[in-house]
This record gives sequence, C-alpha cells and structure tokens, in this order.
Amino acid sequence: MTDATKPRPSTALVLAAFAAVYLLWGSTYLAIIFAIDTLPPLLMAGARFLLAGGVLYGVMRLRGEPAPAPRHWRSTALIGALLLMCGNGGVTLAERTVPSGVAALLVAMVPMWMVLLEWLRPGGTRPTLRTVIGLVVGFVGIVVLVGPGAADGGHVNLGGAALLMVGSAAWAGGSIYSRTADLPKSALLATGMEMLWGGAWLTLAGTLTGEWGRFDPSAVSTESLLAYLYLVVFGSLVGFTAYIWLLGVSTPARVSTYAYVNPVVAVLLGWWVLNEALTPRVLAAAAIIVLAVAVITTGKRSTPVQPAEAEGSATAVRGRTAAARRNAA
Repeated sequence: MTDATKPRPSTALVLAAFAAVYLLWGSTYLAIIFAIDTLPPLLMAGARFLLAGGVLYGVMRLRGEPAPAPRHWRSTALIGALLLMCGNGGVTLAERTVPSGVAALLVAMVPMWMVLLEWLRPGGTRPTLRTVIGLVVGFVGIVVLVGPGAADGGHVNLGGAALLMVGSAAWAGGSIYSRTADLPKSALLATGMEMLWGGAWLTLAGTLTGEWGRFDPSAVSTESLLAYLYLVVFGSLVGFTAYIWLLGVSTPARVSTYAYVNPVVAVLLGWWVLNEALTPRVLAAAAIIVLAVAVITTGKRSTPVQPAEAEGSATAVRGRTAAARRNAA
C-alpha cells in the first residue's frame, strides 16, 4: 500500500497523539522531581532507560526488524552518551537544585545550541537573520531567567543552571551527529538501542560517583516508584511512539511545536503541584524563551527539532525517501 492509498488517520487520533507529546513530555520534569526524591538520580535514570530501551528493542525485534550490525551499536553508543547520559543525566542531576519549570525553560533552548554548533562545525551552515534574532532573544530570556530574583525571590542555582546548559549543548551535538550516523532503518529500533546505551552509561556514571553506597532501598517512597514507572511508560515509550507516529502523518512544522509547548506545561505543573514560584520575572523569561524557540524552529526548515524533553527519547528519524524515516534534527 502506497502513501497515497493509505487511509488518513482520524482527527481524534492525531489530536490524542499531539496531546501525548505535549502533556507527557511536558510532565516529565515534574515526574523527575518525585523520582529523585528517594532514588539516586543517575541510577534512576539509568534503570529507566535500560527498562524502556529493553522493551522497545525487544518489541521491534519480535516484529521482525533485523538484528543491528556492530556499526549500528557503535553509532548508538555515542548518541546514547550525548543525548541520554549527558543530556537527560544533566537534567536529572540539575533538578536536585533547580525548579522543574526553570529546568524545562533552560532545556527548551536546545534549538539555540543546535544552530550555534551547526554554524561552528566544519562546513556548517550560517544562520539566517531570522535565526540570529531568535538566538539574541533566547539569550535575553536566559539572562532574565537565571539572574537575581528569577526563582523564589533569589538566584537560580548557578551550578544547576550550568549543568542544564552543558547537558543541552551535548543533546544538540548528539542530535547533529545523529543526522549522518549509521543507524538501523527502523527509527524505533534505533531508539531502543540508544536507550539501552544511555541506560548503561548512566548506570556506570552512578556507580563511579558512589550512588550505590548511598542508596537505601528501604527508604524508597511509593511516590518515587510511581514517578519512575511513569517516566518509563509514558515519558519514554508512549510519548516517543506518539512522536514517531506523528512524523509520518503530520507536517514537520506542526510536530515541532512540542518544543515550545513542553516548557509551558512544565512551568504550570511545577507551580500547580509543587508550588514553584511563578513570579512576573519567571513568566517574562518563559514568554521570551518560548518566543525565541518559535522564531528559531519556524524558520525555513524541512525537519522537526530533535526531542529535547527530559525523557530524552532520541533518534535520528531520517527522510522517508531513502531510509523511510524523517530526520529529527
């Protein structure tokens, strides 16, 4: 059956998929706060991606996807390190000291890092005037957010903010690399492999930093366990499956709107559930950053932005022509 003869999905199904991407990914920042309340952050993130990746990889292999070649495992090892260990691991560690809404706003600037890294790399693309304006606006938003009085009437923890920025830059670098990386034809199989690698790297990092010695299983709360399962099932599996499906039935521009909806959802949930400060300054920074992301991502681009949400479900979803996949840049 060709694309032209395939039945179009119902509007209700498309809306449900968008709601999943908007709400589930936006809520992962809040879920991480609950998960790391009594679980070691790196080991929690590692266990999350090992479980989600194992399920996704196993399902795709059972559905008949061929076994990946060694070169595929090498490529996904690097992508998993950049996107999940550095990117998601940075978010998880930072949320020990940074409010979930503020974390989401800083992570929302991943498109800015992607533009900068793409510009700086050998043979990279010079940004357009529109994109430069978006970069300047985004930088202003970060200054407003991180400066004095941005959270709880005081400073945002600069160490946590720096960790988020470094993690976002790593995520952007991994996304750029994934465009040309040698990956399996199936986007979901590649995602499962990246999750497995990311989980392994995060577990190794947690082990090297002594988290096992500080982990007391008897102290783990029900809330933390439920949050962990929520991240596995809804953040990593349901949310990313909906995203991949949307890439095939909607336009890249529409799918990319998650990049500036997710931080708004995260800010509102943090305020509603955790009573995180929703000061005029935080609201102003949120508006500026969302505007910057919209300016950068709605320019002349043919592909949507690589997911930059906290769940870190990542892959290079290449064009549907040669590889039957879209490239999630």
